Amino acid sequence: MLNSEPEPDTDSEADSKRKRRVPLQTVTTGLRTVVRQFLALLGLFFIIIAIPIAFLTPILPIGLPLAILGVVLLGRNAIWGKRWMENMLARNPRLERFAPNWLMRAVFGREKSKTG
Repeated sequence: MLNSEPEPDTDSEADSKRKRRVPLQTVTTGLRTVVRQFLALLGLFFIIIAIPIAFLTPILPIGLPLAILGVVLLGRNAIWGKRWMENMLARNPRLERFAPNWLMRAVFGREKSKTG
């Protein structure tokens, strides 16, 4: 009864929690974007190094799994990478016949086209 401190207003507490949460969401979104772009660049790096590795190790197929991993990373994590690969397939439709169905579903979300 002789309490001199006012009781905390629940609306102002909710507002302050909401204000603290917004920067955290912004940081989380930015961090997620940085990680996805890093994975896309890592995929591009794997694609680039897979070619010389494939020629250097003709007996052991090390270059092919690196290239497949690079394509999956690039296509899943970057819109620009997915668009680049779609343009490559549109310009060279015979490339699509080398890709298995599971890879086409994993990267592009579709089955192989019958024309390739």
